[in-house]
Amino acid sequence: MSNQELNKRLKQLKIEDFLWLIYIGIIFMSWYSNYFERRYFIYNDLESKEKYRKIIIFIFVILVIIYTYFCKDSYDDLINLNEYDSEEKKRLTLLSFIASLLIIISGIIYLFIAIKDEDVNVEIAFN
Repeated sequence: MSNQELNKRLKQLKIEDFLWLIYIGIIFMSWYSNYFERRYFIYNDLESKEKYRKIIIFIFVILVIIYTYFCKDSYDDLINLNEYDSEEKKRLTLLSFIASLLIIISGIIYLFIAIKDEDVNVEIAFN
């Protein structure tokens, strides 16, 4: 691994460390949103319903941004393949990009559901 590749990978790891902190925040926000969802279902508290929806929408906006980063990173890896890379590496890099693309698509779909489902009837289990 060249110095340039090493520096690039270390920079990626630093960004990923930061993203893990964001994921920890998302876990706590999801837990907090469950409190409001529970209040809505038990007490029919419309204010809690709206707080729940806003938190969920915020969570999915953040997740879609994170997914976009990982999708772009996978795309960059795909573009940076060269003719000397093994067929296995090329295939796995392509599969990694496809997986990242599917994750961002699912995140966008879940965000759409969170925005459109005003009655909180659909369980959003991706966060």
